[in-house]
Amino acid sequence: MLKRIFLGLLLVLMALVAAVAVKTWRTPSQQLAVAPVPKIEIDVQAAAKRLAGAIPIRTVSSLDDPAGNLAEFDKLHAYLAQQFPKLHATLKKEVVGQRALLYTWTGTDPATKPIALMAHQDMVPIAPGTEKAWTVDPFAGEIKDGYVWGRGTLDNKGNLFAQMEAIELLITSGFKPRQTVYLVMGDDEEVSGLRGGLPIAELLKSRNVRLDWVLDEGLLILDGVLPGLSKPAALIGLAEKGYGTFFLSLDTAPGHSSMPPQRSAIGSMSAALARLEATPMPGAIQGVAAQMFGALAPEMGGVNRVMLSNLWLTEPLVRGQLEKSPSSNAMLRTTTALTIVRAGNKDNVLPGRAEAAVNFRILPGDTIDSVEAHLRKALGNDEIKIKRYPGNSEPSPVSPTDSTGYRAIQQAVRQSFPDVVVAPGLMTAATDSRHFSLVSDAVYRFSPFRMKSEDLARFHGTNERVAISNYGEMIGFYHQLLRNTNAAPAQ
Repeated sequence: MLKRIFLGLLLVLMALVAAVAVKTWRTPSQQLAVAPVPKIEIDVQAAAKRLAGAIPIRTVSSLDDPAGNLAEFDKLHAYLAQQFPKLHATLKKEVVGQRALLYTWTGTDPATKPIALMAHQDMVPIAPGTEKAWTVDPFAGEIKDGYVWGRGTLDNKGNLFAQMEAIELLITSGFKPRQTVYLVMGDDEEVSGLRGGLPIAELLKSRNVRLDWVLDEGLLILDGVLPGLSKPAALIGLAEKGYGTFFLSLDTAPGHSSMPPQRSAIGSMSAALARLEATPMPGAIQGVAAQMFGALAPEMGGVNRVMLSNLWLTEPLVRGQLEKSPSSNAMLRTTTALTIVRAGNKDNVLPGRAEAAVNFRILPGDTIDSVEAHLRKALGNDEIKIKRYPGNSEPSPVSPTDSTGYRAIQQAVRQSFPDVVVAPGLMTAATDSRHFSLVSDAVYRFSPFRMKSEDLARFHGTNERVAISNYGEMIGFYHQLLRNTNAAPAQ
């Protein structure tokens, strides 16, 4: 009997190993085959100087004082007109809201649906007290050691200027797009985009414009970041997470610290927050995350290829590993972040009120309502009042990978960066592109920056910079993407 059981288990194990091997071997590459394209002539040093010249223009946006920095945006507009004269002579320019920009490059075929490239003019300030940690003055626009340094080089003037450089080159060469091209350049993306990106989307909708596809800033070309992948990975964001902040408050009777009650406002709120943090929303490798790993698995080697090619079997193990890293964990679930706690103002007085704020980044498939339901249950204290932040937003729709837009972006990436593999991905931060689901079903998020692990902290952080060589590649990418729009539509 034991021998039969052993043989049966052995046969099952052998069958399982065979199934895993076949599935791994038969999982095909999803990489688009492209023919090499001629490399365009770009004066990269001159382009880098133009980008550097914009860094001293401090277009820092403010949520509380939207009119306080308008003069800096006016300086940037004048600088753009000066540096890109052919673009400004050819494209129609409109100022929307306070200082958001909308450019229209009319196509030769009015029967085709237009497209939009997006970037934003504004940037975040330097964190107080960190100025001396910079290698260079963050607003000097210095070129040093092969990089353009300064706040905004990565987020997001690098994208904006690379797009304009590409268009200036195309106009100089006599190129005319088949599809009408819109350039959308918000002025308050860093503080929600409600005064810039959203009004532009609403304006296009009022004009009955329906965009074939949209490309905004987003995911990156990651080099050496993904274990098991020897090549850099260009991730194209199909969607972005929603934004949900909830303000919590708990009122109790204030009193003297010499006679504390069994349950204080601070203690009760702290216990509730600890329960919340210990009860994350459920995670799984599904949706966009599953699409990403499905595209990357055939390009990996060794055990990583086996594991990712057989998620039907290995999903619990893979998910357990991914949950250990904050960045990969964020792709699997709606995340919970405790961001503000306030209570008390004197050491010998029991406060009568404790307050907190919790920020959720909401996975497509979850909603603000479902997150609030989870929040109420996890807090475990009905006395805590919950108030929603008015600026909350639902997750964006998930854009398709079988659209003309995704194929065009994928093709341009493969042509401009022959050494990379391309995969869909999920944007865990918020961009202006979320507003453009009003006018398009195909909204993508990709920034052609080459980034290693140690570079990721430069976004909104210290020593923000872009390599001049990479900046030339960025210009080439947008140039190739727009050249591809002039080709006949794929059959």
